[in-house]
Amino acid sequence: MSAPPGVGQRLSQTPPAPSAPPRPAHRPRTETPSETTTRLRPVPAQPDPALSWSAPMSPGGVPGAGRPASVSFGEPERWPRPFARRTRGQVVAAAVCLVLGTGLIGGAVTGAWLADGPEGPGTRHAFAVAGDLWHEVPVDQLFPPTVQGRGAGPGEADRVWTRIAVAPDSGCKGAFDALLTRALAPVGCERLLRATYTDATQSHVTTVGLLFTEADAAGMEALARRFERERLDRRGDLMPLPYAAKDTAAEGFGPGQRASWAISVLTDAPVVVYAVSGWADGRTVDEPQPAEDAMRSGATTAPAQAGLGHEARGLADRFERALRQRAGTPTERPS
Repeated sequence: MSAPPGVGQRLSQTPPAPSAPPRPAHRPRTETPSETTTRLRPVPAQPDPALSWSAPMSPGGVPGAGRPASVSFGEPERWPRPFARRTRGQVVAAAVCLVLGTGLIGGAVTGAWLADGPEGPGTRHAFAVAGDLWHEVPVDQLFPPTVQGRGAGPGEADRVWTRIAVAPDSGCKGAFDALLTRALAPVGCERLLRATYTDATQSHVTTVGLLFTEADAAGMEALARRFERERLDRRGDLMPLPYAAKDTAAEGFGPGQRASWAISVLTDAPVVVYAVSGWADGRTVDEPQPAEDAMRSGATTAPAQAGLGHEARGLADRFERALRQRAGTPTERPS
């Protein structure tokens, strides 16, 4: 079949259309001076390392030295504005980071604070200081001539105790009954200090004792756990002995006159604090009662009715508190 007239002539006069080069699958890594594409920025004479995908990240998270990550052809580059409006997602993300950061900082501070708590250096220092009080603090400060007991009596009545005798500092030989001596043996005996007080009416007498032990914190913890577990502070055969001084209201205050007592094994100081009370007239007591039992509402025993449980516990608590204050113990845990 022959072609229509003039068709071959037209085909020979029309040059073939150049084929378009394939579009690159990815952006070129470098730009050369031989580029002919019309651009809105000058073509550098040498490749710009900042445009390389392997260029190091800048502190702001942008590749290279602060240039935008995307480079468009045929359009002006859009440089990020430093104060551009943030999206809602960015604001939420920033808030979450702030909360998490605050929590981490607070946790670190709390941890540091707890490190100076029950087992931190502050407590260890106070423990050592408390162990030296017996030879560094004057007797009138360890055993004040007068002790105020605000709310320490039955019905939260106020009490005032007056010191009537101070025993010479000594060891523990013969200072306790045999069973109590055996119970206290694991912590040893560095020094024993004692003083006897009477109430405002001079009808009651109470001996307060401070046993400075040779134990460390672990030893005191172990003894305190045993006293609590076996309730040794409530056993009548483990009552402390009183200190009876001649020519005082406590002259007749012997083992048979013990009516109520309290023992506290401290864990933040190498000290056992105790107090034992009785009548000043020398009467014997058939049924001694631990202070906690004698202080219960409705207790009808003679020591309870006389308030001798309050006498023992009131003085023991105040000497325990004063000892902690002098030692600078940061925490006051139950003993």
